[in-house]
Formats: sequence, structure tokens, C-alpha cells
Amino acid sequence: MGFFSGLADRFSGIIRLGTRTSADPAMVGGNTAGERVDDDTVLALSTAWACVNLVAGTIATLPVMVYRPVPGGRVVASDHWLYRILHDNPNADQTEVDFWEYMCVSLELRGNGYAEKLRGSAGQIVGLDPIPPGIVSCRRREDGVLEYRWTWNGESRRETSDNVLHIRGFGGDALGGVSPLAIGANTFGHAQALNRMSGSVFRNAMMPSGVYQTATKLTPEQTKEIEDRLAKKYQGAANAGRPMVVGFDLKWHQLTMSPDDLEMLDSRNFSVEEICRIYGVPPHMVGHTAGNTQLGSSITEQTRGFSMFTLRRRVKRIEAALRKQLLTPRDIAEGIIIEINLEGLLRGAPAERSAFYNAGLQNGWFTINEVRALENMPPVEGGDVPRMQMQNMPITMTAAPATISATAPAQ
Repeated sequence: MGFFSGLADRFSGIIRLGTRTSADPAMVGGNTAGERVDDDTVLALSTAWACVNLVAGTIATLPVMVYRPVPGGRVVASDHWLYRILHDNPNADQTEVDFWEYMCVSLELRGNGYAEKLRGSAGQIVGLDPIPPGIVSCRRREDGVLEYRWTWNGESRRETSDNVLHIRGFGGDALGGVSPLAIGANTFGHAQALNRMSGSVFRNAMMPSGVYQTATKLTPEQTKEIEDRLAKKYQGAANAGRPMVVGFDLKWHQLTMSPDDLEMLDSRNFSVEEICRIYGVPPHMVGHTAGNTQLGSSITEQTRGFSMFTLRRRVKRIEAALRKQLLTPRDIAEGIIIEINLEGLLRGAPAERSAFYNAGLQNGWFTINEVRALENMPPVEGGDVPRMQMQNMPITMTAAPATISATAPAQ
């Protein structure tokens, strides 16, 4: 009876209010290549691994900051209860990098990142514990509240949005983001099929640099002897390129790569670009350097575009979810802000970081002590006063305009 009542409850939610399950079943045959598409098989593709690793790892290493407004600006609210959780210590088991990398990988694979809000004895949030996205389903109840269900380690849970942090990926609604695994199933399945095909070729095929042929008819015994020798000495990738010497009246013929093999290699290159296109990653950033000057753009411009378009929109999506779901009404009234500091990307680029600081110091929107704080250096006396170069003065403060002499220069 419990089974049917639960089934009816599930169907009624779908009909009236909608239910989305991010626990996508293994999509066996759910693509034109007939390959299994899930977290493990997709990450087994080197391009997908590199793209997910790059995006998730980069965002995870950016500092999540909490700011409090002050007259004339804002300061880091290091004393705020959220600062410790988001910036330093989200839970008892993970560092901040571990936690955010897990959440970002969940977004890149499943389109949703979930974490349970751990609460103290007084009901305050004291930590965030990530939930595997593949086991979570979300529905909107009749009272309008979002409800999350999952079973983990033999324990079934049912929590509302008050106790679950839900970061939605691209194209989602209130119930969740779009799953890249489902949308890209054909692309991932095609790449897996090509890998399987090439593996089979290297495992079973003979790949000599040439063959010997004879115009005379061979006896069955001679044929079997040739076949045995070939299978023993010339089959497999380790023997690729070895000429065949079989001891008969044979003529040498050079072999070249067949058109089918060339087409397979081109298809594998194309699958790399397809996966990069899904994740918005320039191919050169995952080690694919063929044809990386499309539309006249340089490698530097493509890398800058990755930061501006691929990373920024993901960062803004995470920031918005944190502000909406973690800040209390009092925090909002006080103007508390949560931001992921993209300036952390400059830490690996000394020249660009130096130019950025120099421009801020010369134009007065950085002070010496602010720059020193960003570089983890102690403040200096007088370093809190903004400065500008003397020539940057209003036009009205300049002297009378100089006259132009029409006298010819002395010879």
C-alpha cells in the first residue's frame, strides 16, 4: 500500500505542480551511439575531464568574500558568521576548495549543486554539507514550498528549501538546472564510441608499414604458417611498423593509412572541439592546439574570453544563490554582500597584476595599504590616503592658454 500511495503522490506532483529528478538514470542507449552516459563514463573522456577540472578547479580557488558597507565604501566582514563557512571552513570534513570544487563539478555534470544547511542548537547555520546531485529529486508542494528528497547511506531524507542550498545551472527553473549529461548525451556517446573503436583497432589490428604479396597460390599449410607468424610477431600496437618477413616468394608493397583511419582521427579531433563547445572552454586550454586562431583571435584573447564569459556567468549564478538562500532579512537590511573575488585570477599573472595595481594607485581608486592587503603584506603609515599624479587636475585649474608665435624660427 505504501508503494502505491508513494507512486500516486509522485504522479500527482507531476500533474499539478511539477517534479524534477536530477538523479538521471544511466542513459544506456539514450544516444545515437548506444553508449552509456553517466558521471563516470563522461569523466573518463580526457576532454570532458579537462574541461570540468579546469572550470570547477578555477572557480573553487577563487575566494568567496563577505562584505559589510561602511561610509564611503565597504570592508570585509570577517566577523560575520557566513565568512567562516564560505571562505574558510564549510564543514568538518572539507576545506573550502574541496567543497566548492565538488559543488562546481555537480553543476558541470548534473546542472545542480546541493548542500544541506547544518544548523546549531539555536537554529543558526553552522556549516554546509554537500549532497550528491545524482540522488536528489525536487518538487513543489501544494503549499508552494520546494521539497527535496534523497536517500543516502540507507537514510531517506525529505527537506524543504529552508534546509537545502540549491545552486541551479544553466537554463533551469525553480526545480533545477538543465543537465549537461542529458543535453550532451549524443556528443559524449559519440566520443566514447570513437575511443572504443580506436582501442579495438590498436588491440586487434595489424599495423605494418607494408606487406609481401605473391602471385602464386599458397597451400593451406603455407597460409596457416604465414597467419601464425603474423599473429605471433606482428599483431598489436607494440609491433606497429615492423615489416613482415615470411620466407616465401613475395613482393614488398608499402602501406599507407586508409581513408577510414584518417576519417576516424578527424572525428576524434572534432569530438574534442564539440565537448569544449559544450563547456565553453577554448580547446587550447585543454591541450588541443589544432586550429586555435578562429575568427582571427589570438590565444591570449581566447583565454581572456574564457574568464569574461565562461567563468563570470557561473560565478554570478553562485553568488546570486548564496545571497538569496543564505542571507537573513537582517543581513539584507544591513547591506551584507557575498561576492566571489575574480581578482584572484590575477595571482597567477604577475605582469597583469602589477599593471592593475599601478593603474589603481595612479588614478586614486586604490590606496597603498589596499594593494598591500591584497598581497598579504602589512599596512604602512600613511598608506590609507588615495593619491593621484599632479598632472591629473581639472582644466579650469590650468594656467592661461599659451599663445602661438607666428615668428619664423631663427636660422
